[in-house]
Amino acid sequence: MTRPAAVSFVATDLDAVAGTEGVIACFVAEGGAMGAEARRLNRLTKGAVKRAVESPAWEKLSSGDVMELGFPAGLAASAVALMRLDKKPAAEDAMRAGAALAKMRGARPLTVLGGSQKMLSQVVLGAALRGYDFADHKTGDAAEPAADIAVMVKDTDLSEAGFADLRAQAEGVFLTRDLVNEPANVLTTTEFATRLEALRDLGVEVEVLEEADLEKLGMRTLLAVGQGSESPSKVVVMQWNGGGDEKPLALIGKGVVFDTGGISIKPAAGMEDMTMDMGGAGTVAGAMHTIATRKARANVVGIVGLVENMPDGRAARPGDVVRSMKGDTVEIINTDAEGRLVLCDIMWYAQERFVPVGMVDLATLTGAIIIGLGHHNAGVFGNDDTLANAFLKAAAAEGEGAWRMPLGKAYDKQIKSRVADMKNVGGRPAGSITAAQFLQRFVKDDTPWIHLDIAGVASVSSGTDLAPAGATGWGVRALDRLVRDTYEAD
Repeated sequence: MTRPAAVSFVATDLDAVAGTEGVIACFVAEGGAMGAEARRLNRLTKGAVKRAVESPAWEKLSSGDVMELGFPAGLAASAVALMRLDKKPAAEDAMRAGAALAKMRGARPLTVLGGSQKMLSQVVLGAALRGYDFADHKTGDAAEPAADIAVMVKDTDLSEAGFADLRAQAEGVFLTRDLVNEPANVLTTTEFATRLEALRDLGVEVEVLEEADLEKLGMRTLLAVGQGSESPSKVVVMQWNGGGDEKPLALIGKGVVFDTGGISIKPAAGMEDMTMDMGGAGTVAGAMHTIATRKARANVVGIVGLVENMPDGRAARPGDVVRSMKGDTVEIINTDAEGRLVLCDIMWYAQERFVPVGMVDLATLTGAIIIGLGHHNAGVFGNDDTLANAFLKAAAAEGEGAWRMPLGKAYDKQIKSRVADMKNVGGRPAGSITAAQFLQRFVKDDTPWIHLDIAGVASVSSGTDLAPAGATGWGVRALDRLVRDTYEAD
């Protein structure tokens, strides 16, 4: 697993600044007011900091931007990073400043002169998240671990305690990114399950259900997706029991390790991106890692369906009718609409076995959600306004874009089948809505539920503020915040 940069909090010692190597970062408020740390750097660099913050270039910066002073005189450091940030900044600006630091410093050690800056932990988290690099399959020079981050503060114990949970978030995000970035010949269903079993080291109870178990349970829609693959279909159940006797929150993830589309095969162009079609399961894994690492006082169960959608003589065909674990029959119109077939069985299983207080499913489910929301927001569907609003609030607090989408009985007409209880697609109009409407049929009336369509946010072709190109880890921090704010015991 790729590890975030090691972060240490050390007592402020401005006398040591002159001899500090790597990159030294300090804060300058919007109006150009300099604290003790910036003033010390200014003296050591013979006024270079003051000249920088009085320059026209500084005036053009926004809150959260960073200016680099390269090879400053009077310092052993190779660069000084001046962060333009209010003393009480928005969390999003603080994280963006940290991310800008990470991009600027490259592989060099980073020392942050924290002073009395508010949102300092968010700055450090932004630096840690943007420092991710997936280099497991590159030959030549071995990938170096991320250089350390040292943060000078007055109270090291308080700062360390305040950052501990954010460090757990960063680790969970990195796990999700690793899983989503991994090629399908490496991350098979078996390898995926093995990596999830490693969560036992954090105190998570992990159970792997094999194909014989799934057949016995009646998960025929899930099994239909994987029956054309040499990789066995599996369901992995992860339980974190930190909340006493309370019923758990259920996190459900689509884990299609590669999606050819099956018999309804996808176009060749861009098919290589379908290694990310297990993004929902990857996000559940990262959230469970975070929740367990910080020892959340809540009960959370993560359930992921791991399959590979391949075409061969045994593969499901358009026109096949399969019976779900619930007992409803589904006419398969398009084998490339496979994610909902995986989710419907494990959603029903979660409710039957755990009777959860709420259920959240995550899936890279439809291209239609990208048409509607682009790569900035996940689609949020649900049957319960309280749960939906709690998630939207959590996502907003973590700076992870999410937008509420509608459901309604009128859309049921599009998935009405002539030969079965329903069909798995409803045509092009409202494609992401009809997919959610399909899933809602597998939600019991008394189960609060939201569906997160993350097709546009799980992996991106160009870098974001907090992530390089590729897997983003979207949703790990929002789910952790949801658990903390809504389900964790006082």
